[in-house]
Amino acid sequence: MAMATTIRNAASRRAMSPISVDFSLRSMSSWWKNVEPAPKDPILGVTEAFLADPSPEKVNVGVGAYRDDNGKPVVLECVREAERRIAGSSFMEYLPMGGSVKMVEETLKLAYGDNSEFIKDKRIAAVQSLSGTGACRLFADFQKRFCPGSQIYIPVPTWSNHHNIWRDAQVPQKTYHYYHPETKGLDFSGLMDDVKNAPEGSFFLLHACAHNPTGVDPTDEQWREISQLFKAKKHFAFFDMAYQGFASGDPARDAKSIRIFLEDGHHIGISQSYAKNMGLYGQRVGCLSVLCEDEKQAVTVKSQLQQLARPMYSNPPLHGAHIVSTILGDPELKSLWLKEVKIMADRIIGMRTTLKESLEKLGSPLSWEHVTKQIGMFCYSGLTPEQVDRLTSEYHIYMTRNGRISMAGVTTGNVGYLANAIHEVTKSSS
Repeated sequence: MAMATTIRNAASRRAMSPISVDFSLRSMSSWWKNVEPAPKDPILGVTEAFLADPSPEKVNVGVGAYRDDNGKPVVLECVREAERRIAGSSFMEYLPMGGSVKMVEETLKLAYGDNSEFIKDKRIAAVQSLSGTGACRLFADFQKRFCPGSQIYIPVPTWSNHHNIWRDAQVPQKTYHYYHPETKGLDFSGLMDDVKNAPEGSFFLLHACAHNPTGVDPTDEQWREISQLFKAKKHFAFFDMAYQGFASGDPARDAKSIRIFLEDGHHIGISQSYAKNMGLYGQRVGCLSVLCEDEKQAVTVKSQLQQLARPMYSNPPLHGAHIVSTILGDPELKSLWLKEVKIMADRIIGMRTTLKESLEKLGSPLSWEHVTKQIGMFCYSGLTPEQVDRLTSEYHIYMTRNGRISMAGVTTGNVGYLANAIHEVTKSSS
């Protein structure tokens, strides 16, 4: 009997063995056979092409990272001093899932105000995030989990990664009018029509200031009208504030859109980042906050945000958060930061004026008023993809093909060359 059982088991193993062998061979040779190369990022690909160009005249106005007037990266003095102060720290433990409590507290003051009643009443659910990108992604996943039938309205145009974030969170996307190509300004009537026609209770992504890529922001009065219409339609506003302080040089001024919505009684969400305004690009320091009904709801929402963060990255990084909390928590360092962020903003504003005046002096038949009317790191130039291609092939000037110029890459040393090249490729299109 035992022998018969052994024979049957052996026969069973022989019958199964060809399948196992085939599967094993397949797994070693073709697991990833169907994987196609990912398309190049339209922004980061510009830098790759720029670095590969041997021309001494090459100019990179593609990537949104601040440069001084010599075209060099900048480490703010307030950041250097903060690093000196924390250099002796031996704390290398994990931060809580919600991140640095001190950093989050100081960050909320920047967005909601130093004397915000919402902060005092503990109505804000907030966690440290992996810069602004991480804050947006965390909120997108939160939206998907707790409002599974909802969609997000995104402006046309917007930062290209916004679409990637909500797509990968599996939140359906719709778009709303924002930029008017003919005026190179805000399509306010189109925006308001889309807000009005969206289903009641829709989610909208709004740029708090220095809209990327256009540099076109609503006026305060337009923000008030937008806020009132949002209130009538019961829409939810999610603000991406990547450039606070970097737009006008005044963080409070750049948070005006948010303050208007708060004054009107909205419950909003905010993504904040210290990449641009503190130059902490590689530290990935940011914050996600959601204004809630009361303290109890805020505790609940924060617990769920932390739960979403746990399988993504568990805990946010320590060093950048330590830098931010050191700067914002010290009156002297915070004052220095406010001076330095204004210097950065003023340099960009000055380069806008110089670029516009240079084009006018060259006799350009086109209007370049939009260069100085727009604000922030980017100028939406109005250049066509074909004109951008000519700038690259003939003048070694690199930017994204939608005509977005990173004003941070414009200096007193290259603005004349840039203006002349733009004039040459556009003078036949008047």
